[in-house]
Amino acid sequence: MQVSSMKFKATAHVKLHDARLQENLAKLKPKFVNARRNSLSEVDDFEATRAAGKAIRDRALDNLDVWLEIFERNAAARGATVLFAENPADVNALVLEIAARHAVRKIVKVKSMVSEESALDHAIEAAGLQVVETDLGEYILQINDYEAPSHIVGPVLHKSKDEVADLFAKAHGTPRKTGVEELCREARQVLRQHYLTADMGVSGGNFFVAETGSVVLVTNEGNATLSTTLPKVHVAISGIEKIVPTLEDVATLMRLLPRSATGQSISNYVDIYTGPKGEGEHHGAEHMYFIVVDSGRTGILGSEVREALRCIRCGACMNHCPVYQNVGGHSYGWVYPGPIGSILTPMYVGLEQAQELPAASTLCNQCGVVCPVMIPLPDLQRKLREQAFSRGLRPWYERAALKAWSFVALRPGLYALATRIGVRVMKLVAGRDGRIHRLPIGAGWTDGRDLAAPAGRTFRELYRARGAR
Repeated sequence: MQVSSMKFKATAHVKLHDARLQENLAKLKPKFVNARRNSLSEVDDFEATRAAGKAIRDRALDNLDVWLEIFERNAAARGATVLFAENPADVNALVLEIAARHAVRKIVKVKSMVSEESALDHAIEAAGLQVVETDLGEYILQINDYEAPSHIVGPVLHKSKDEVADLFAKAHGTPRKTGVEELCREARQVLRQHYLTADMGVSGGNFFVAETGSVVLVTNEGNATLSTTLPKVHVAISGIEKIVPTLEDVATLMRLLPRSATGQSISNYVDIYTGPKGEGEHHGAEHMYFIVVDSGRTGILGSEVREALRCIRCGACMNHCPVYQNVGGHSYGWVYPGPIGSILTPMYVGLEQAQELPAASTLCNQCGVVCPVMIPLPDLQRKLREQAFSRGLRPWYERAALKAWSFVALRPGLYALATRIGVRVMKLVAGRDGRIHRLPIGAGWTDGRDLAAPAGRTFRELYRARGAR
């Protein structure tokens, strides 16, 4: 997937003026935010559960190499093959090697963010094979010329029902339908034949379980079950950070994941796959492969933003983020949008290609408050901002302004003089309504909002005057 994160400001400006997108983004609050809030009342002590989830993820990350070895050993003991991919190209090459080994011609695919990183669908088609996305949202994006997903959980959240109706009528050559149930039934009818004729199923993995060598898939549509049990080959792809030590850990995390993602007590389907089907079994794939992906994750593990690897991909941070709520996921320019994307994208593709993203935040900490595994997202964004500044990646005038401010701020007398002058100048440039409509050196703020004019005296001056009275 092409990286366009450095165009964040320009793209966000366009999205802010897209009336249809703004209408579609309004679905976020009732669909996810309110539902999450209501579902939390079912948990006796949600904060304690969050703390337990954080501890589970930290335990896995602190000894990740050990858990990976245990996972590999236990998965192999149950008949699966574990492969490791260092980068996106390795992911694609391994999938195509497996497909060639088993004479695969058609692949059905479950939603996988890791496969978005490597543009796996395009690699499969370039090899002359057919690939069909089976998650309803991902299927809609695929038939719309492989449009990029805009959300981790709801990849097609940016589209309306009417847009989908138009797309289905065009792609399927059927009469236009307007009801949600009718559209879902049409997609089901189209996808059913692919489940029955596919040679390979490719999935992601919400969790790889070390103690059993299993993959856990959490879905709502049932497509994962069909895609991974009907074809003769199942390939599960996920990042190294998705390892969890035990199934009991999965049970704890499952109290957090669906509630944080969609406001559900539990997802409709939770599939646990441990090896290929055995002798006498009639359910499951004949061959099972795990592809465990690095692609920059070890770099994050050894960095000052390592806590981002605790992420369980629920999407709660973007659902509550005022920036995401107004500009949508495509503005972020790569696979992962929202607050978590503002950290993962610079670390995966390079800060020089995504330095705009850590700054795409109000630092209001709504994302940190709702994160089910307590990732301090604003703190990590701030650290990446500091890195961008120290590496000279920010514009010269921004660096010069911050250095000038630092020089003044470290000298109390000079700072007091500068603030006395500044508040008086700002009061002079204010309009008769007491609002500042334009600041030459602050156009980024005043182009979109007015600022209240200061009183014309500094806080210290006002405080002294109050004390004198």
